[in-house]
Amino acid sequence: MLALLGTACREDGSIQVKKIAFEGARLVDAGRLKGVIATKESSWIPWGPKKYFDRSRFDTDLKRIQAFYADRGFPDARVQSVDVQMNNKKDAVSVTVHVSEGEPIVVDSVRFEGTDVLPAWVARRLQRNAALKAGAPLDRQLFVATREAALNEFRDRGYPYATVDAEEQPAAGGPRHKAVVYRAAPGGRATFGSVEIAGNSSVGEDVIRRQLTFKPGDLYRRSQLQESQRRLYNLELFEFANVEPLQSETKPPAVPTRVTVAEGKARRVNFGVGYGTEEKARVDARWRHANFFGGARTAGVAGRWSSLDRGVKADLTQPYFLKPHLSLGFSGQAWNTREPLYSGDTFGGRVTLRHQADARARNTWSVTFVDEFDRSRASPEALANPDWRDDLIALGLDPRDGLQSGTLVGFEFDVTRTTARNLLDANRGYYAALHLEQAGGWLPGTYDFYSAAVDLRQYTPVTRRVVLATRFQVGSIDGIGRGLAVDTNQIPFSRRYFLGGATSLRGWGRFEVSPLSASGLPIGGLSMVELATELRVATAGKLSLVAFLDAGNVWGRSWQFEPSDVRADVGPGLRYRTPIGPIRADFGYQLNPVEGLLVNGEPETRHWRVHFSIGQAF
Repeated sequence: MLALLGTACREDGSIQVKKIAFEGARLVDAGRLKGVIATKESSWIPWGPKKYFDRSRFDTDLKRIQAFYADRGFPDARVQSVDVQMNNKKDAVSVTVHVSEGEPIVVDSVRFEGTDVLPAWVARRLQRNAALKAGAPLDRQLFVATREAALNEFRDRGYPYATVDAEEQPAAGGPRHKAVVYRAAPGGRATFGSVEIAGNSSVGEDVIRRQLTFKPGDLYRRSQLQESQRRLYNLELFEFANVEPLQSETKPPAVPTRVTVAEGKARRVNFGVGYGTEEKARVDARWRHANFFGGARTAGVAGRWSSLDRGVKADLTQPYFLKPHLSLGFSGQAWNTREPLYSGDTFGGRVTLRHQADARARNTWSVTFVDEFDRSRASPEALANPDWRDDLIALGLDPRDGLQSGTLVGFEFDVTRTTARNLLDANRGYYAALHLEQAGGWLPGTYDFYSAAVDLRQYTPVTRRVVLATRFQVGSIDGIGRGLAVDTNQIPFSRRYFLGGATSLRGWGRFEVSPLSASGLPIGGLSMVELATELRVATAGKLSLVAFLDAGNVWGRSWQFEPSDVRADVGPGLRYRTPIGPIRADFGYQLNPVEGLLVNGEPETRHWRVHFSIGQAF
């Protein structure tokens, strides 16, 4: 078959690789084998990348397959044959590689010695979480990873000079069974010594030193070096940052360290354009100055224009405010929002005190003081229809000009925790957020209300290519001191809840799910619940397929939740990965349409929607 492969496929790069399959791969995932070889499949999308067959490269791939098996505990694995099927046009082939895995070398037991200096719970965790497992093939990568994990435990508890040797011993199961023993020599305990800083020019040493999570005399911990390095990158001042111990043959009890940085550009200007089904064409521009007047503070001005929103925002952030984990931020905006039902203007500023537990921002809380002028105006369709006069009055909008305006003075409190690395395209971990807000009351201002909202997201890998993503959010807003009899003039119209659109209840258009006026106009509500789930399946290349189910609703009264009264939709979606996030297309079909809903002034007759955007829905 190999000879046939050589004659069937020309080596001029004109024969596409349509499909690669593996037969006989039982104990090793075929997807991992595809990742090892340099020969790749062409995308089945017409505009996707095409991959071409190269005979010399494929010959090397066959050797890679055998080496891959050997490293994973299958020393007798061989490529038995290769089948080739060429299409009728003679311009594409499907390749099937037949492998014989043979019998693996099996790990009978994994044992650690010399761990007495570690806390008992750490030693138990090391044994429990060892990458190399008893009963599994002797995978060389896992063999080394287990040794490195043991070494890191010592280096993170004051033993920088520890060594861990690994040994394979015969086991009772026979010649293909091994007992693996990891022997540790902790060496002397040490502390952090002097800190040397190199590579900085405009950024002062005090700024760099205050980002370090250790000081001379502290117990040596390798994790502190890594956390300090992350915190330096988090300043956005450096293109390169490295924190490392200085090597010494004398192995001193105080380990000196060196911090090496390379400063990036202090001033940056970014422009961006985009398109979405809700905002249509979008243009963004941002100017950012890092190390603004020194002290690692940052300043920026951003502008946007789209059919959905437009305006200018400015911000200034002072890191290390009083304490390393605190920052103080100032922001101001002049912003216009244009929704289907109303348009809104916001002018004013905010002051935010933010606490960040670590450089990865997994745990944060913030308190924000808000002082803004808020103005909402009903859409021309609402003003033109005399039947909607009572609805406008009920919403706190002047029926003559559709206006509601006033000053919002209040506080916001936010707490977040996340273990997901990238919320734009997360594949594991979770995100949890709590938002509390109060305006007016004992504070000045036109509006008097409080609100609470929770946002929970879970990302669970089902297989190597399949992720189950789930989101639950709930929120309510209420006037202060009025109970259920809320005076809508207490609450800005822009704070009312709506669902529907590219990121919620995708079977509907933006803001189409909410309580309706007597005429069928979505007028927003004071309570909201939504549950969404997606099954994300990665295919070959950069494409992913999605199946989703959304359910939720908005109710008109504060703290009113009726599980029996929800709207739901289902549908498929496509995702195409790019450096700025996945490009997304979703088709949502309404399972229970909203009766009496008006869309663009006309009764709704279309029970499906298509949405295009960038980034996952959640």
